[in-house]
Amino acid sequence: MKALVKTDAGPGLELTDVPTPRPGTGEVLIRVLRTGICGTDLHIESWDQWAARTVRAPLVLGHEFVGEVVETGPGVADISTGDLVSGEGHLVCGKCRNCLAGRRHLCIRTIGLGVHTDGAFAEYLVLPQSNVWVHRHPVDLDVAAIFDPYGNAVHTALSFPVLGEDVLITGAGPIGMMAAAIARHAGARNVVITDVSPYRLELARKLGATVALDVRTGSLEEVMAELRMAEGFDVGMEMSGRADALREMVARMGPGGRIAVLGLPTGDVPVDMATVVTRMLTLRGIYGREMFETWYAMSVMLQGGLDISPVITHRFGYAQHAEAFATARSGQCGKIVIDWTRPTLPPGA
Repeated sequence: MKALVKTDAGPGLELTDVPTPRPGTGEVLIRVLRTGICGTDLHIESWDQWAARTVRAPLVLGHEFVGEVVETGPGVADISTGDLVSGEGHLVCGKCRNCLAGRRHLCIRTIGLGVHTDGAFAEYLVLPQSNVWVHRHPVDLDVAAIFDPYGNAVHTALSFPVLGEDVLITGAGPIGMMAAAIARHAGARNVVITDVSPYRLELARKLGATVALDVRTGSLEEVMAELRMAEGFDVGMEMSGRADALREMVARMGPGGRIAVLGLPTGDVPVDMATVVTRMLTLRGIYGREMFETWYAMSVMLQGGLDISPVITHRFGYAQHAEAFATARSGQCGKIVIDWTRPTLPPGA
């Protein structure tokens, strides 16, 4: 089969032929239809310090996907040939304290699909049945391909109740933009999102942000005055991984404010703990998705009218992977989807 592979310890990827996997006991063979490019894939493609520490070549990349079940191994139940599926990219041990307690998203031995084991940037993928999500209702294939990051956004956005609340999101990447749409769908009064990319801020407006602020030309203080906010934001969602963004968020939270932190910083982040203590703020780290409560919420919200499709801005065939990665790295995009049924797609497809 064709697969996009990190063949050596260094920059770059190669589209090459590798053996088609076979499903073992409790496993499912999936024909991949679409995949999404994640920031993790960019790290691995460029072979930065994190990738060099974490990844062992050769490796098939990719963990965001939708596909069709073509074969099931012995012992698989409730999943059938022909089912349309996506998959949870965190592979857990099933034996640690949290797994046994039903908190699999907190597994201490989690390994990543397309990071520690061969992933979804290929024509076929094998996945444990416990990681397979069957789409029981109609869903657009491109949207189904990005259920993994959509799940990050849902997990973050619904970590705290947002109904009637004023929400601040720092970082208008694809997950931040989807979080803005989710917060509005869940009843937030105001959703303010900050970034420095005019392209992505405009996308965030299309997805439902009340205010999309370029922090180079405006301030949160001005936005709060415009929205007649007297005490600060109720809920914060930190998506950027930037120390200055988290510090600004802490400073702008109202008493009792709650902050969900998804962005991964590259260095130490000093936080004004005096403000955290005296305003009784809550900070909660977010990693991945709750298995599978988040996935249920994702599907239900789409059935209820939530539209995240504007976040998908570019589509490529699998042979156009270099162009797809270059576009993703440019930042002048939302989510990028690769079609694994066609080698090339016309411009603007």
